[in-house]
Amino acid sequence: MLVREVMSSPVISVRPTDPVRRAIRVLYEHDITAAPVVDDAGRLAGVVSELDLLRGEFEPDPRATVTPAPAASDPPPRVVSEVMTPEVVTVTENTDVTTAIDLMVGKRIKSLPVLRGQAIVGMVSRRDLMAMLARPDDELRADVEAALREQYPFGPHWDVVVRDGVAELSGPPHEHADHIADLLARTVPGIVRVKHLRRSP
Repeated sequence: MLVREVMSSPVISVRPTDPVRRAIRVLYEHDITAAPVVDDAGRLAGVVSELDLLRGEFEPDPRATVTPAPAASDPPPRVVSEVMTPEVVTVTENTDVTTAIDLMVGKRIKSLPVLRGQAIVGMVSRRDLMAMLARPDDELRADVEAALREQYPFGPHWDVVVRDGVAELSGPPHEHADHIADLLARTVPGIVRVKHLRRSP
């Protein structure tokens, strides 16, 4: 599965000069955990996450402790450029999803900007990937069957069963066609494995 098949697009972005409170509202209203920060030329300048935006926004509540907490000495951040992460890990539309997952795990980040050249065309997040895995098996089976019919409208034909995201294709053996069918089934977002179950011709 490729990133372009699971990413969220169009991109919800903010600017370095946007007030922090505006960026907070953008993330909250669009139910996203991070947004790319884009400069006036449309270039990627950074990423700002929920955690970045929360930093410095709250003071200790005096009710939480017997000893009065000292007041914050610094004012809260005013604009996105003060809190964003400028070093950005990115992927392309044709990056394999497994590579994107490895980057998220290794870098401990929840989402990645998706680039086409220098242009930002999407964001892929853990939530996007979870949404693919949450698709019902009946829906996945229908998509696999549609992909196989499009490639082979006049046969061969396979019986398709999907259980927990695993597609089982059964039919008379056709070595070359089975290989193509395997590849097609794997391109369906939400299919995690493909098995071939042989039946007599």
